[in-house]
Amino acid sequence: MSQNLTHQPTVSLSESQKQFFAANGFLSLPALSTPAEIEMMRAAYDRIFASKAGFETGAQFDLAGTDEEGKEQALPQILQPENFAPELWDTLARANALHICRQLLGEDMEAQGSHAIFKPAKHGATTPWHQDEAYWNPAMEYRSLSVWMPLQDVDEQNGCMQFIPGSHQLEIALHQPINNDPRIHGLELAPDVEVDISNPAICPLPAGGATFHPSRTLHYTAPNESERPRRALIMMFGAPPVPRKDKGLPERRFVWQERRNTARSQRAAVNKEA
Repeated sequence: MSQNLTHQPTVSLSESQKQFFAANGFLSLPALSTPAEIEMMRAAYDRIFASKAGFETGAQFDLAGTDEEGKEQALPQILQPENFAPELWDTLARANALHICRQLLGEDMEAQGSHAIFKPAKHGATTPWHQDEAYWNPAMEYRSLSVWMPLQDVDEQNGCMQFIPGSHQLEIALHQPINNDPRIHGLELAPDVEVDISNPAICPLPAGGATFHPSRTLHYTAPNESERPRRALIMMFGAPPVPRKDKGLPERRFVWQERRNTARSQRAAVNKEA
């Protein structure tokens, strides 16, 4: 997608909000968009999930399950949903998110795509405690932000974001596939990681609000036990990653990535060869 965003931002941060983010590693804002835009985005979102857009290429898969044929998905995800619904790209929400990311981490922040995670009503699975960077290339050093925006109101019952304040200062902890099953794409903290997750910051939001967090902040969303579907669009922003060796940082391995053997990766590999 082009970097060009035609909307002018309408939201800016106060100094106290910037200071809160720097200290805690997350920030919650009540509105990035308008009700009309959120209604448009929700319709596009529902359309691409209903059609299983991107499933054959590996762009759509079950984040919390084994992705077996004919099995109901516990936590469907679509990578780069704007490839299937272009109207999700050039939005006021993304323009506001980019402006805020530049206020937090610098003017070199750029839009880097999106992913969409859907928790079905009454049975949408937990997204376990994890750090986003655990999914990424361990040879690179990142400066990035994830902007998590619900397309309906969210609370603890249907899976709003929860954070561990200050965890952005941590290194990447040991992770494993969910349930320690290498067939599952999603990650969770390994059971023996000594991090206190007993007092999270819980962030309910109205539709079109958003949370911001960098790649090392520990976060979690509860299962959707409500009668309402929970739709979340996660917009990514960052500077180009830099090889860790160029910064004099030690080499690292993410062994949990090396173990992964998912149906999603197999579909993506077949599509790449075709």
